Amino acid sequence: MAQSVLARLLLPAPLLALALGGAALGQTQVQLSCGGTVLESRGTAEIQRAIDALDVSLRLEAEGDTAEAALAELQRRLAAVRTALQGLDVEELRVSSPSTWPRPAQRGRPALVEANLSVQGRLQPQRLQQLVRQVGSLPGVRLAPVGTRADAGGNRETRRRLLQLAYQDALEQAQDMADAIGLGRLQPLQVVVEGGPRPMPMRTMAAADAAVPPFDPDELARPTDRLQLQVVFCAS
Repeated sequence: MAQSVLARLLLPAPLLALALGGAALGQTQVQLSCGGTVLESRGTAEIQRAIDALDVSLRLEAEGDTAEAALAELQRRLAAVRTALQGLDVEELRVSSPSTWPRPAQRGRPALVEANLSVQGRLQPQRLQQLVRQVGSLPGVRLAPVGTRADAGGNRETRRRLLQLAYQDALEQAQDMADAIGLGRLQPLQVVVEGGPRPMPMRTMAAADAAVPPFDPDELARPTDRLQLQVVFCAS
């Protein structure tokens, strides 16, 4: 009768080679026959990495009596934002096309046309304080969550380590179950790799008083890669 155990996850060399054979982490399967008891376990692994860059995004807004006036003001504000971001050496700067919509008159507020667009870019972590104070305080700017990015050069080594940790997690729990039912030898039958890197955004605030400590990039959530493995063992 097949037994089942849910678990968390060192990948034997043959399985590691197979699991890393693809260009990306998708689903990798290894199947063998089993003449004993089938045990299933699930392993997970997580690695926090150093922050290499920040993914920055903001929303820029403006308003006017007409669409033309709102767009003209939005364009002036965008020029100021672009200049400030370029002064911070922002890379991969991207600006969306603007959108407009009428805002009906309300009590004490005349009818206006609102316009907005979004701006995105990549920033060095040590520029965080300047981003918040110099860009976040500009008219019409609404800072969005800041995403942290790890150095892509370490991606392959991180994937290898995640596979090792996740498989070890599953193996240990499956071994515990095998020991409990009087079986000692485990042979992996199938490995399914799931998951991958998940960005960990951290929300910033728009402005702060100069007397208080600056926004510290070391306090941001570090980029975290996660991986999950489902392993089927044959216990005998």
